[in-house]
Amino acid sequence: MSATATLTRTRRITKVSRGLPTSDGAGVKLTRMLGHRGLMDLDPFLMLDQIRSDDSADYMAGFPNHPHRGFETVTIMLDGKMRHGDNKGHAGVIEGGGVQWMTAGRGIVHSEQPIQDDGRLWGFQLWVNLPGKLKMTDPGYQEFDKSEIPVETRDGASLRVLAGTSSTGVTGPARSVAIQPTLLDIVLEPGATLDESIDPGHTAFIAVYKGSVSSGEGRVDDPDLGVLEDGDRIELKAGPEGASLLLVAGKPINEPVARYGPFVMNTEAELHQAVRDFQAGKF
Repeated sequence: MSATATLTRTRRITKVSRGLPTSDGAGVKLTRMLGHRGLMDLDPFLMLDQIRSDDSADYMAGFPNHPHRGFETVTIMLDGKMRHGDNKGHAGVIEGGGVQWMTAGRGIVHSEQPIQDDGRLWGFQLWVNLPGKLKMTDPGYQEFDKSEIPVETRDGASLRVLAGTSSTGVTGPARSVAIQPTLLDIVLEPGATLDESIDPGHTAFIAVYKGSVSSGEGRVDDPDLGVLEDGDRIELKAGPEGASLLLVAGKPINEPVARYGPFVMNTEAELHQAVRDFQAGKF
């Protein structure tokens, strides 16, 4: 082997976690793929929810005003429209194909409400932790519509690069203030394969939302999540019906996590302070 040769290690699927039906907000039906008893978190990722329904009764109640502190939320819309607004004066609409990256930081109160009377509402929300030194940073938003997200095509594969850089050098527009994220929305034709790089040392998982995908001896089906071991690449192969999935990776924070509902801090004392600040109108 030459002195300049590069060793590679393919990431295997080490655990498959079943998505669990639940509800949140004002009774919105959803599937929790991360953040349940079977898989509480994957540092720095705290939660992943999928909303998918053609019945407006499942989603029309939406998510009325609620607070956040200490982390970021990433909303990925596949289909439908969601209006959001907050106590800082920010408002907008996320449509199918769009993404919003919100940094809650020291505190924000916002709402998320569907603005359609019928039809399919389909999307995800990912919670991303912040390190202690950034938990009290100012709130902020990044919003990108479908036209602003680059799409890469390979043999039998389509990748929307939402954040990070793909193995061929395509870079997505969204940024985290801390975790150097990779966020790819991947569609594979039946039997198609994809070889994609992932930064070594970064936590990574795949969340399948249509069909099935395998990597080595592991297989993940809709609506399950596959945890990936460390390495610098992953090889994916779609099942006979094809596959659609999110590939998510980021730099772990390696700090204590204290959680209470919409607040994520490092200590119980900080959680109590977050509750007091919210109740005192300091968000």
